[in-house]
Amino acid sequence: MSDTDSFIEEVTEEVRRDRLFKAFRRWGPVAAVVVVAIVGGAAWNEYNKAQAAAAAQATGDAMIGALLEDDASARAEKLAALHPEGAGAQAVATFLAAGEQLRSGDGAAAVEGLRKVANAPDLPLIYQQIAQFKLLGIEGADMSPEDRRAGYETLIGPGSGLRLLAEEQLALIDIETGNRDAALTRLAALSEDAGATPGLRRRASSLIVALGGVPEMSQ
Repeated sequence: MSDTDSFIEEVTEEVRRDRLFKAFRRWGPVAAVVVVAIVGGAAWNEYNKAQAAAAAQATGDAMIGALLEDDASARAEKLAALHPEGAGAQAVATFLAAGEQLRSGDGAAAVEGLRKVANAPDLPLIYQQIAQFKLLGIEGADMSPEDRRAGYETLIGPGSGLRLLAEEQLALIDIETGNRDAALTRLAALSEDAGATPGLRRRASSLIVALGGVPEMSQ
């Protein structure tokens, strides 16, 4: 390499370094802020996740502790006193409390709690539907078959998580009102539904046999 080439290369390298230095002086603080923001954001996300996990565990421990009480009234009282973070967790606590309130004979308190969940606009639909299903089970004895049917029919729409259980109740109403053919048709569909649990299929098949029909699965 000639002296001229060497000189040009050195000058070029110095110019490159000078440009890098100027760029660092200009943009270095910005880059530092970006790095701190990224690292800080990741740390904050991890902190939030840890806090959420701790809150969920505390809620679960409180529910289990309440359910370990020997007396149904005590279990109901402790569950009703829980106010966990998150609307979903609160709904679950209400469902558990309602069950214990019914066992202790306080049906009015159970209905009141379930009705709040059923009418809560900020809750995911599945929680509202579960509350409505439970309310129909509690209040159904004082309702006409037509009113019960109307209630369960609101739970069989597309995407409903309680569709199959509501269909089972509608089949029972068909039987109650003497509509054997409708009950058999509904029960046959339940016994063949891919989404039905083994327990639900067994119940449907047993009812079909009791009505004098033949379950499809046994043919």
